Amino acid sequence: MFKRLIVGFIGIVVMMLVVAIGLDRWMSWKTKDYIYDEVQALPHRQVGVVLGTAKYYRTGVPNQYYLYRIQGAINAYNSGKVKYLLLSGDNALQSYNEPMTMRRDLMAAGIPASDIVLDYAGFRTLDSIVRTRKVFDTNDFIIITQRFHCERALYIALHMGIQAQCFAVPSPKDILTVRVREIFARLGALTDLYILKREPRFLGPLIPIPAVHHIPDDAQGYPAVTPEQLLVLQQRLADEKKAAIAKAAQLKAAAEQAVADKAAADEAARVKAEQDASAAEANDTEDTSPPPVPVPIEPGRNPFSQSRPFTH
Repeated sequence: MFKRLIVGFIGIVVMMLVVAIGLDRWMSWKTKDYIYDEVQALPHRQVGVVLGTAKYYRTGVPNQYYLYRIQGAINAYNSGKVKYLLLSGDNALQSYNEPMTMRRDLMAAGIPASDIVLDYAGFRTLDSIVRTRKVFDTNDFIIITQRFHCERALYIALHMGIQAQCFAVPSPKDILTVRVREIFARLGALTDLYILKREPRFLGPLIPIPAVHHIPDDAQGYPAVTPEQLLVLQQRLADEKKAAIAKAAQLKAAAEQAVADKAAADEAARVKAEQDASAAEANDTEDTSPPPVPVPIEPGRNPFSQSRPFTH
């Protein structure tokens, strides 16, 4: 019986892996006609969307995925394939700002600030793709990222009815771990699209590209999320974090109080048991003690009178 359970469990795991790999391959096949490996083959589009990632690993080593994406964006812009670069990334923390980091590096490469658009709310690939359509009013654009990421981003775009192509920039040689992780990321994307039907975490006002107003060279771009809205979003996230911390503290205090109450109840029960045992022992002692011996009384003598010596 135990052996059958093990075999059944292994069979289920193998079947799930086969399904996951099959869906991974199907997504790659579905999007292969929209991916370009050479910048010369890219169609001309107004907007190129650079999907953000960290510039450095936690160890401080430069992230090759980031460097390849930045170079791909520079090549696409300098070759005239795109007129504007939309930098979409995570800006959930003040100390971590993917769009601004990309903007600084692109401007250092000679790309003018007026041709760079910042999307501070590209928390996920789905957010970046859908926001490009719904916030920046761009329905046909070029995505710039690695091939495996291109396939997931393009599949999201196709599902949402968005026209897009992808410029697949090179990947580092050691990609096995990232590629395995991508299989699960694609399963998550399919879950978001077909089961949860998720929308971007934050949209904001409609800001078409190009903007109708002039952007000075020293400006920080024209984000879809205004500074006021970003502060509101950050405050909401901070409030949610405080509420979660307070709830955790309450649960911890309740648990500690429950432990203290139980300990007090156990101690009270122990003391009562000791008292009951002492009382029972005292009762047993009283029952078994011998009765008092009566003192003999002489006839005619008052036992309550005191004897006095006879005197003349």
